[in-house]
Amino acid sequence: MYIAIRIGLKVRLHAAMGAIYIPLFYSILQGIHIRCCKSLILFKFFPWVCVSRKRKMVKLMATYTVRPAKETPGGYRCLSDSDQVRALTHAPTIYFYPPVNVSLESATEILRHSLSEALVIFYPLAGRLHWIGGGRLELDCNALGALLIAVESEAKIDDFGDFRPTQEIRALIPSVDYNKPIHELPLILVQITKFSCGGMSLGLGISHTIADGLSALHFISEWAKIARGEQSNSPPFLDRSVLLAPEHLSAPVFDHPEYSTQPLLIGKQDNMEERKRETAILKLKLSKDQVEKLKDKANKDRSASNNKRPYTRYEAVAGHIWRSACKARQHESQQPTTLSIIVDARNRMEPPLPPRYFGNATFRVTAESMSGELVSKPLGYASGKARQAIEKATHEYLQSSLVYVKCQEDVTQFRNFHTVGCAKGAFYGNPNLEITSWARLPIYGADFGWGQEIYMGPGAIGYDGKVFVFPGQGLEGSFLVALRLQVRHIDAFQKFFYEDI
Repeated sequence: MYIAIRIGLKVRLHAAMGAIYIPLFYSILQGIHIRCCKSLILFKFFPWVCVSRKRKMVKLMATYTVRPAKETPGGYRCLSDSDQVRALTHAPTIYFYPPVNVSLESATEILRHSLSEALVIFYPLAGRLHWIGGGRLELDCNALGALLIAVESEAKIDDFGDFRPTQEIRALIPSVDYNKPIHELPLILVQITKFSCGGMSLGLGISHTIADGLSALHFISEWAKIARGEQSNSPPFLDRSVLLAPEHLSAPVFDHPEYSTQPLLIGKQDNMEERKRETAILKLKLSKDQVEKLKDKANKDRSASNNKRPYTRYEAVAGHIWRSACKARQHESQQPTTLSIIVDARNRMEPPLPPRYFGNATFRVTAESMSGELVSKPLGYASGKARQAIEKATHEYLQSSLVYVKCQEDVTQFRNFHTVGCAKGAFYGNPNLEITSWARLPIYGADFGWGQEIYMGPGAIGYDGKVFVFPGQGLEGSFLVALRLQVRHIDAFQKFFYEDI
């Protein structure tokens, strides 16, 4: 079922590089808003906005509410204890496609029909969240559907440079007014944009509470199959009770520093000053040779640290990023610092989670050190700290983590709001880092019938210290590193990042 609002309103935005948020009429109806530079602008009566000298035209062509193509199971579903500590926001990702002989109208029709079919299989994504107290949520499988927006833009793909997740990239993904009641917000939002060069982008926002990266990619892959006219043959496992805290444990059996307040800068009483500092996005490339050099460097002193198994490429790169940040931030030698690492629990649980588990099966673990030790000791020391954190994530530790969450009266404090300058929720910025690896995720290959993407990556990076590591497309063994840092640390970080390889 589709509910369509067709809009032919032209909106002229002055933008440095392409479209700045598009869904204008929908902002009035559903709270979808427009974010330009540092200010929040709600387009209620004033469609003209100037944010820079260079003009680009965008035109909102259609807005759809896409519901499942047929009746799906209804009612309320519990969320796992892992789901209950996720951000309330939507994870933004972006796909760019080269110029193709496909009209925006045709592409939109393909997307809305195939999305409707995909939502039959992945019906939780068509539902809504509801508060149940203590900062916890439950899922209402009410089939209210997803949001799909179609946009034309005068911008060209080349305008977006290296695709670092800037405001111009973020403008290609629907944004949500989180001041609205949560039960009114779609769990998946989609925007297809047709550029003047003939290329297209597909911007997605998928609720952090409902799906982690692997689950979201599973959904996108099956949706793309349907769009190409193929049969979806990889259904998700939708029972989240397998990640509820075990009943035989009444209290956690491990300490869980990942849920504690992260270290502050020496001499500071809180992190409010660091939250408010100006930040920027940096995107760096690591060739296969550079990755191998870092791996070799990390493993030179491995024997001294009693690690028999060689450090992986990811452990080497993670340690390198952590050391580079400590150097760039010019910490005092005794400055405590943490590296939060996201690990996948699917094959760490005993028995492993069912294949294609759909939900949040990732957990945060924490590596701890003093900045002085990270900087003065070889790379293998930092990589060893990262490994120790990753190896903590055993079946017993992960069960204990679930119990820890279950025992909390209110879990609000553990949510991360992924918003620059936001004073709410956890903060992993200076003197700390949080790293998410997509290195082993199947992030490429989203062909909806007009060919594979030329780029896929995060659509935004929400706060100082957040890092993404993902594979370079078509360059086996290479990595891309995208991160947000305070502006005052950007140049030094880039310098140390490459000089120390």
